Amino acid sequence: MTLLFAFLIGFFAGLRSLTPPAAVAWAVHLGWLRLARPWALIGSLPAVIILSLLAITEIILDKLPNTPNRTAPPGLIARIVTGGLTGACVSLGGGKTALVGAGLGVVGGIVGCFGGYEARAWLVKSLGLPDFYIALLEDLIAIGGSLFIVSRF
Repeated sequence: MTLLFAFLIGFFAGLRSLTPPAAVAWAVHLGWLRLARPWALIGSLPAVIILSLLAITEIILDKLPNTPNRTAPPGLIARIVTGGLTGACVSLGGGKTALVGAGLGVVGGIVGCFGGYEARAWLVKSLGLPDFYIALLEDLIAIGGSLFIVSRF
């Protein structure tokens, strides 16, 4: 299950690049996910505060009309990096290697980035709803999924 969770946390990073790191930071801080140093630093109070503020900011900025496309290089790179980081943390927390978890997190981040983009566009078109409502659904999936994964350890 640990390796599946490493992929899935990466997938959620593909939807919202900063939500999974914030969830991992909180999980380490609260003792749900146990990591050795230097990985445990993600659960430090400064990291928790910074990552939480960044995640909230990303959720707000995602709704603005001038927000760049997630599949553009900056957004894609952010999702690859945070997917790899969170995949490594989840993998280590489950007793597996960081490298395998990071690799699965990176793949999950790419799948989540492009799959999330296509699903969101399809839902907006198919349901005839404003993008804002589908974006809120995507937020809930990223937040809920990330919290579900980090609470399993």
